Amino acid sequence: LRLVMIKSDGSVMIHADTGGYKPQNWMTPPTTIEEIEAEGEEPAMIVVTKHAGATEDRVEIKIAEVVSDVTHDMGEAAALERDGVEAHLQELLAEQPHWCGEGLTLVKREWFTDIGPVDLMCKDPDENWVAVEIKRTGTIEAVEQITRYLERIHQEPTMAECRGVLAAQSIKPQARTLAEGRDIACVEVDLAVLRGEREPDLTLFG
Repeated sequence: LRLVMIKSDGSVMIHADTGGYKPQNWMTPPTTIEEIEAEGEEPAMIVVTKHAGATEDRVEIKIAEVVSDVTHDMGEAAALERDGVEAHLQELLAEQPHWCGEGLTLVKREWFTDIGPVDLMCKDPDENWVAVEIKRTGTIEAVEQITRYLERIHQEPTMAECRGVLAAQSIKPQARTLAEGRDIACVEVDLAVLRGEREPDLTLFG
């Protein structure tokens, strides 16, 4: 069995019972979707095509049997509501960006990219760009997320040297290893310190 999802924006996703949340195959909009009825021994088929310049991507979905065919109106897309802790962390770090890196100054919160906003865009004392992604817990997925943001940001010639920082209350060891291998800095922040509820721990260097 396969679950075929067709969204009103032209997105098409084909899911199996395995593979987690990721589809086995997919096509992003804009697409052209054609339904072909069964004829003789030929099964019904959904043909999805997408043109990108001179190239054409094409997915043919042959329908041997329809177990369920339903349509749902999902309504207007609601704005993303951030986790309360993450939203508060972002607000506090925007006011105190030096906790994400020495000498950082805030340029903009929610810096736009075509795949979503970067939490904070800052500059270091040398006027270099620094993108900061803020999480309650730093995971491998968080590293992958900021990696995708950096790939988009680096497409802008004036920001090709932009560095990445993952800031979180805690960062998992595997995520830290992955991030450092990609030259993404990891910073653990203390919410109580950011709120001014206690003094930061002092570290003695010998």
